[in-house]
Amino acid sequence: MSEAAMDQTSERDALVKAIVERLARQHTTAMVLFHHAVAERLRLGPTDHKCLDLLREREALTGSELAGLTGLTTGAVTGVVARLEKAGYLRREPDPWDRRKQVLRPVPERVEEIHRVITPLRAEVAELLDRFDAHQLAAIADFLSGTAEIGHRQAAVLRAESLTRTHNRSEP
Repeated sequence: MSEAAMDQTSERDALVKAIVERLARQHTTAMVLFHHAVAERLRLGPTDHKCLDLLREREALTGSELAGLTGLTTGAVTGVVARLEKAGYLRREPDPWDRRKQVLRPVPERVEEIHRVITPLRAEVAELLDRFDAHQLAAIADFLSGTAEIGHRQAAVLRAESLTRTHNRSEP
Protein backbone atom coordinates (compact mmCIF):
# COMPACT_ATOMS: atom_id res chain seq x y z
CA MET A 1 0.00 0.00 0.00
CA SER A 2 1.35 3.41 -0.92
CA GLU A 3 2.09 6.05 1.68
CA ALA A 4 -0.72 8.25 0.30
CA ALA A 5 -3.18 5.36 0.57
CA MET A 6 -2.05 4.66 4.14
CA ASP A 7 -2.51 8.34 5.02
CA GLN A 8 -6.04 8.26 3.56
CA THR A 9 -6.84 5.09 5.51
CA SER A 10 -5.59 6.54 8.79
CA GLU A 11 -7.46 9.82 8.13
CA ARG A 12 -10.63 7.84 7.39
CA ASP A 13 -10.15 5.72 10.51
CA ALA A 14 -9.65 8.87 12.60
CA LEU A 15 -12.85 10.40 11.18
CA VAL A 16 -14.85 7.22 11.83
CA LYS A 17 -13.53 7.13 15.39
CA ALA A 18 -14.40 10.81 15.93
CA ILE A 19 -17.92 10.31 14.54
CA VAL A 20 -18.65 7.14 16.50
CA GLU A 21 -17.03 8.11 19.78
CA ARG A 22 -17.68 11.84 20.01
CA LEU A 23 -19.54 13.66 17.24
CA ALA A 24 -22.63 11.42 17.08
CA ARG A 25 -22.98 11.63 20.87
CA GLN A 26 -22.59 15.42 20.82
CA HIS A 27 -25.19 15.66 18.05
CA THR A 28 -27.76 13.48 19.79
CA THR A 29 -27.23 15.27 23.11
CA ALA A 30 -27.70 18.67 21.46
CA MET A 31 -30.89 17.44 19.76
CA VAL A 32 -32.26 15.94 23.00
CA LEU A 33 -31.62 19.24 24.78
CA PHE A 34 -33.20 21.16 21.90
CA HIS A 35 -36.32 18.99 22.00
CA HIS A 36 -36.53 19.39 25.78
CA ALA A 37 -36.50 23.16 25.20
CA VAL A 38 -39.20 22.81 22.52
CA ALA A 39 -41.29 20.75 24.93
CA GLU A 40 -40.86 23.42 27.63
CA ARG A 41 -41.86 26.15 25.17
CA LEU A 42 -44.99 24.17 24.25
CA ARG A 43 -45.67 23.48 27.95
CA LEU A 44 -45.30 19.75 27.41
CA GLY A 45 -43.13 17.13 29.00
CA PRO A 46 -40.34 15.70 26.85
CA THR A 47 -42.03 12.30 26.58
CA ASP A 48 -45.33 13.90 25.60
CA HIS A 49 -43.55 16.01 22.98
CA LYS A 50 -41.77 13.04 21.40
CA CYS A 51 -44.97 10.96 21.42
CA LEU A 52 -46.65 13.84 19.62
CA ASP A 53 -43.72 13.83 17.19
CA LEU A 54 -44.39 10.15 16.45
CA LEU A 55 -48.05 10.95 15.86
CA ARG A 56 -47.10 13.83 13.54
CA GLU A 57 -44.77 11.54 11.61
CA ARG A 58 -47.28 8.71 11.23
CA GLU A 59 -50.45 10.89 11.14
CA ALA A 60 -52.48 8.41 13.21
CA LEU A 61 -51.79 5.65 15.73
CA THR A 62 -53.69 3.67 18.31
CA GLY A 63 -52.57 3.87 21.91
CA SER A 64 -51.22 0.32 21.64
CA GLU A 65 -49.18 1.22 18.57
CA LEU A 66 -47.78 4.26 20.36
CA ALA A 67 -46.87 2.09 23.35
CA GLY A 68 -45.14 -0.39 21.05
CA LEU A 69 -43.13 2.32 19.32
CA THR A 70 -42.03 4.03 22.51
CA GLY A 71 -41.66 1.14 24.92
CA LEU A 72 -43.98 2.95 27.33
CA THR A 73 -46.58 0.94 29.19
CA THR A 74 -50.16 1.28 28.00
CA GLY A 75 -50.90 3.03 31.30
CA ALA A 76 -48.16 5.58 30.66
CA VAL A 77 -49.46 6.13 27.12
CA THR A 78 -52.93 6.73 28.54
CA GLY A 79 -51.45 9.55 30.63
CA VAL A 80 -49.54 10.98 27.65
CA VAL A 81 -52.69 10.90 25.50
CA ALA A 82 -54.77 12.57 28.22
CA ARG A 83 -52.21 15.37 28.64
CA LEU A 84 -51.84 15.93 24.88
CA GLU A 85 -55.60 15.92 24.42
CA LYS A 86 -56.09 18.37 27.31
CA ALA A 87 -53.43 20.66 25.78
CA GLY A 88 -55.27 20.47 22.44
CA TYR A 89 -52.51 18.70 20.50
CA LEU A 90 -54.37 15.53 19.66
CA ARG A 91 -57.85 14.17 19.27
CA ARG A 92 -59.19 10.67 19.69
CA GLU A 93 -61.44 9.14 17.06
CA PRO A 94 -63.14 5.77 16.99
CA ASP A 95 -61.23 3.19 14.94
CA PRO A 96 -63.40 2.57 11.85
CA TRP A 97 -62.50 -1.16 11.85
CA ASP A 98 -62.65 -1.80 15.60
CA ARG A 99 -64.93 0.45 17.65
CA ARG A 100 -63.25 -0.74 20.87
CA LYS A 101 -60.07 1.10 19.83
CA GLN A 102 -59.36 4.77 19.38
CA VAL A 103 -57.20 6.35 16.72
CA LEU A 104 -55.01 9.21 17.90
CA ARG A 105 -54.50 12.10 15.48
CA PRO A 106 -52.56 15.34 15.89
CA VAL A 107 -54.60 18.55 15.67
CA PRO A 108 -53.28 20.39 12.56
CA GLU A 109 -53.68 23.89 14.01
CA ARG A 110 -51.61 22.99 17.05
CA VAL A 111 -48.99 21.27 14.87
CA GLU A 112 -48.49 24.65 13.19
CA GLU A 113 -47.48 26.03 16.58
CA ILE A 114 -44.76 23.37 16.77
CA HIS A 115 -43.56 24.31 13.29
CA ARG A 116 -43.23 27.95 14.34
CA VAL A 117 -41.08 26.94 17.32
CA ILE A 118 -38.71 24.75 15.30
CA THR A 119 -38.50 26.93 12.17
CA PRO A 120 -35.37 28.79 13.35
CA LEU A 121 -33.50 25.48 13.80
CA ARG A 122 -34.65 24.26 10.39
CA ALA A 123 -33.50 27.52 8.79
CA GLU A 124 -30.04 27.25 10.35
CA VAL A 125 -29.72 23.60 9.32
CA ALA A 126 -30.74 24.50 5.76
CA GLU A 127 -28.10 27.24 5.78
CA LEU A 128 -25.49 24.75 7.01
CA LEU A 129 -26.50 22.29 4.28
CA ASP A 130 -25.83 24.96 1.64
CA ARG A 131 -22.13 24.15 2.15
CA PHE A 132 -22.54 20.67 0.69
CA ASP A 133 -22.94 19.43 -2.87
CA ALA A 134 -25.59 16.91 -3.96
CA HIS A 135 -23.27 13.91 -3.45
CA GLN A 136 -22.40 15.01 0.08
CA LEU A 137 -26.07 15.71 0.86
CA ALA A 138 -26.95 12.18 -0.30
CA ALA A 139 -24.30 10.82 2.08
CA ILE A 140 -25.65 12.93 4.95
CA ALA A 141 -29.21 11.79 4.24
CA ASP A 142 -28.06 8.16 4.08
CA PHE A 143 -26.18 8.55 7.38
CA LEU A 144 -29.12 10.15 9.18
CA SER A 145 -31.59 7.59 7.84
CA GLY A 146 -29.28 4.73 8.72
CA THR A 147 -28.53 5.96 12.22
CA ALA A 148 -32.27 6.47 12.87
CA GLU A 149 -32.91 2.85 11.88
CA ILE A 150 -30.01 1.68 14.05
CA GLY A 151 -31.29 3.76 16.97
CA HIS A 152 -34.79 2.27 16.73
CA ARG A 153 -33.39 -1.23 16.44
CA GLN A 154 -30.98 -0.81 19.36
CA ALA A 155 -33.75 0.71 21.51
CA ALA A 156 -35.86 -2.40 20.84
CA VAL A 157 -32.91 -4.64 21.76
CA LEU A 158 -32.33 -2.75 25.02
CA ARG A 159 -36.04 -2.93 25.89
CA ALA A 160 -36.12 -6.65 25.18
CA GLU A 161 -33.03 -7.20 27.34
CA SER A 162 -34.58 -5.15 30.16
CA LEU A 163 -37.78 -7.18 29.97
CA THR A 164 -35.78 -10.41 30.07
CA ARG A 165 -33.81 -9.24 33.10
CA THR A 166 -36.98 -8.11 34.87
CA HIS A 167 -38.69 -11.42 34.10
CA ASN A 168 -35.67 -13.46 35.25
CA ARG A 169 -35.45 -11.51 38.54
CA SER A 170 -39.09 -12.26 39.31
CA GLU A 171 -38.60 -16.01 38.93
CA PRO A 172 -38.08 -17.97 42.15
